[in-house]
Amino acid sequence: MTTHYNQVAGQSLHRLEGLSDGVFAFAMTLLVLDLRPPESISVHSEADLWRALVALGPRVVTWLLSFFTLGIFWVGQQTHHECLSRADRGYTWINLLFLMLVSLVPFSTALLSEFIAYRVALLVYWFNLLMLGLILLAATRHARTFGLLKPDTPADVERAILRRLYVSQALYAVGAGLCIVSTGWSIAFIFAVQIILAIGLRFRPFRWL
Repeated sequence: MTTHYNQVAGQSLHRLEGLSDGVFAFAMTLLVLDLRPPESISVHSEADLWRALVALGPRVVTWLLSFFTLGIFWVGQQTHHECLSRADRGYTWINLLFLMLVSLVPFSTALLSEFIAYRVALLVYWFNLLMLGLILLAATRHARTFGLLKPDTPADVERAILRRLYVSQALYAVGAGLCIVSTGWSIAFIFAVQIILAIGLRFRPFRWL
């Protein structure tokens, strides 16, 4: 019986997890490279240094925002992988697209920190988040359709993963929409959503996250 390439390619879930960990770690490291200390030529006193550090505020905010972003998506992908018994070629390529978008986060972060008052920069950043969510959703659907889940995976686990994806993306969209009022409000809202998702607040309104 002939074995087709698609039947054997991309089936190692462990190799995919290793690659994902490496890409996430590298992207998280790149984020901090946008935080550069003030130029010594412009600092002549304690007051100058304080002013220079305060001027770094937008970059610190976007660094924190994106570090939470990458942490949340890494945990989401890891959680889904725990439900899988194997991978296939389609699932592997979907996750490679996901990692491509992960590697783009340092760029969208740098763009936002450099042009933090501009709506276009905020929308580019939000589009990066949107595509991460959509690709992760596609991976989840693919795993169900092609029987990659462990047989004993409870149905409510998959529902919880999907619910978290839908709700978080809806909240990110609300945050992006706030740029009509102010990009500052947009960033503050998205940052609040990130904290809720990362810490897992157990106040009643957020228990479904």
